[in-house]
Amino acid sequence: MSIAHTSAPTWAEARRLAFDCALPLPPAHVPIREAIGRTLAEDVIARQELPHYASSAMDGWAVNGTGPWVLAERDQRLAPHHASPIVTGGLVPPGTVAILCKENGRTTTDVGGWPLLVLGAGAKPGEPRSGQHIRKAGEEAAAGDVLIPAGTVLNPAHIALAAVAGLDELQVLGKPLVTVLLTGSEVLTSGMPAPGQVRDTFGPQLDPVIAMLGGTPGGQCRIGDSYQDWLAALSYTGRHQGQLSDVVITTGGTGRSSTDHFRNAVAALGGRLLLDGIAMRPGHPAVMAELPDGRFVVGLPGNPLAAMMALITIGAPLVAALAHLPLPNLSQVTSGTVIVADPGRTRLMPFRLSNGLAFPAHHTGPGMMRGLAWADGVMAVPPSGAQLGDPVPALPLPWTPASQALPSMPED
Repeated sequence: MSIAHTSAPTWAEARRLAFDCALPLPPAHVPIREAIGRTLAEDVIARQELPHYASSAMDGWAVNGTGPWVLAERDQRLAPHHASPIVTGGLVPPGTVAILCKENGRTTTDVGGWPLLVLGAGAKPGEPRSGQHIRKAGEEAAAGDVLIPAGTVLNPAHIALAAVAGLDELQVLGKPLVTVLLTGSEVLTSGMPAPGQVRDTFGPQLDPVIAMLGGTPGGQCRIGDSYQDWLAALSYTGRHQGQLSDVVITTGGTGRSSTDHFRNAVAALGGRLLLDGIAMRPGHPAVMAELPDGRFVVGLPGNPLAAMMALITIGAPLVAALAHLPLPNLSQVTSGTVIVADPGRTRLMPFRLSNGLAFPAHHTGPGMMRGLAWADGVMAVPPSGAQLGDPVPALPLPWTPASQALPSMPED
């Protein structure tokens, strides 16, 4: 499903549009090592008993009958009054009645020199009891039992259980593969920038943020600023280990000058714009498109703070929709100051909390990151502004711990 929008939507409309334009991705089978953190799409069923054979819970001897026991070859069927060595987890040989643990037995010989097993000094009366120290087949699960129900977010213990059950892959809900296209000939990836140069702020942060939003980082590609660079990159960027990306995030090039090529490159590839600008600041030049091959392209402005505001406005809802997640909830904070009106635009303002009140952070120009680095969240200040004590919609930052979650916005 795709929704076209010809005029700049409001901030709230842009969030909803980005969420509604995509359908959840179909389930996929992934190797169990890659399934941690994914949501299981179908029940994991025990295909056989767990454990699927009787085993020893101790190092010692498998025994049949009362002692002393004639020592037999390992793993062969035990006749009455015979025993054979066994290790923890070892297959219990046929005829076994119990396991005598190593510290409660000792080996000796009979008068003819044949090896014997006898009880040690530490053995308790009646030891070993019938069935003692034997892990029975099926004591953890019977064949057909549901081991992990669909809908479970898989943790490492679930993965271990799946491995015990003999599975190599698990079917999990779809999760978007997101690649990043980085632009800017003036951008340095290391060292101190000279005048006219800037350090790359997108490369180090976007992959972790993509993962926090529910996507799978699919790699980054850095290109020049020409139209041909854009056209070639959007044509071929988006494959990771043979898989076509679901989303491509671009940085810069979303303005309307002769050096901004997002729209022209998308049009040349037969794509269409779903969103062309948002009535907000910073981040108003954000663009979103869909290519004929099904990839979504999220165009972020070139300024770092503006780009992050655009990402949490439209990138987060898009990734959530593809990943079977709900539209990210809005929170609500209480304004600690008067914020003047800005007719026609929502202002996204990183804020700090103090005594339960939200105050706009300092150093929050479109090209700055210092204010966001220490922010507790982002206020979505409506065009009418806010008075001291007014409730204001707010978004948590992707990296905000759950323990520091902001108050939820009341239902209408």
